Amino acid sequence: MRSAAGTGRANRTPAMDRITGIQLFIRIVESASFSKAAEELHMTQPTATKHVAALEKHLGARLLNRNTRSISATEIGALYYQKCKTIQREIEEADNLAMLLQSRLSGTLRVSTSVAFGRRVLTPLVLHFMREHADISIDLSFDDRYVNLVEQGVDIALRMGRLADSALGSRYLGVNPWLIAASPGYLARCGEPLTPQDLARHACLVYSSVQGDDRWQFNAAAGDALTVQVRGPLRSNDLSAVLAAARASHGVAALPWYVAREGIADGSIRQVLHGFALPAQELHAVYPSPKLLPSKVATFIAYLQAQLADAGGLGWWQRDINPGALAEEGAAAKRAKDAANGPVPTSP
Repeated sequence: MRSAAGTGRANRTPAMDRITGIQLFIRIVESASFSKAAEELHMTQPTATKHVAALEKHLGARLLNRNTRSISATEIGALYYQKCKTIQREIEEADNLAMLLQSRLSGTLRVSTSVAFGRRVLTPLVLHFMREHADISIDLSFDDRYVNLVEQGVDIALRMGRLADSALGSRYLGVNPWLIAASPGYLARCGEPLTPQDLARHACLVYSSVQGDDRWQFNAAAGDALTVQVRGPLRSNDLSAVLAAARASHGVAALPWYVAREGIADGSIRQVLHGFALPAQELHAVYPSPKLLPSKVATFIAYLQAQLADAGGLGWWQRDINPGALAEEGAAAKRAKDAANGPVPTSP
């Protein structure tokens, strides 16, 4: 019987060395040759001999009968071989399953993003994606707080702004531009700001979920940067609330284009300070690891990149998020361009 100390030493054998030893042992029994088995597993014969010796030491039993002319399994070795074959089949099945799941477009895709972007932009995109990929289920969550992808099991998150250095993988999707807007009623009552400095005399509606929320930064057409301290009657971490306050003539708001677009379209607000741009945020798809990206994640990212690309000369924030209509938008733009250029000459 082995001592407790001996058993403790044996249990410290590295798992990968044991698997290699088992694979090697199977091939030695089946080929009755150390040299053939070593060659198949791309190792030298002395290395193969060491692996088998380590395996026998771990088990405390001799597995092979060896002489100058032949190799055969001992009684224990023959029984051990049968169990090892079962283990080998299980490992191969596990490998095949992992590779199949990695490549198949099926299962659950867990997606996270901010509340406003999720409701206004991502939801219609996801619904269209689901129609095209019926075998994928979507777990969609909205949260303006930072989400730890690994701890919460998120496959992909859509994030605005510059990314911090991390071990996460990421793909660039585009930009998220902002603008300054106010209602016609407010502008008629309080006047229109013509320069960023004019905002000091205006009621400003502050979105509080961005860094430096009450310090609005502008880039002038000439390239000069300018920061303005603002204040006003409302400060909120919800973009819909800021938009509603601007529509109700409570002040001037800084909003992402995708939030302001509906108000611009129906005339309830209009853009001001056209010659002064707010910095656009970068939009990224972020995922837990940059290595071995599952096919369902890679496919969803490629889909987002296509849907958020410019179409017909318009950015994604300037058009209805209706994926089924994007191809028609592009075709319509091409028809309009062809019509403007006149008929194509034909050969006589």
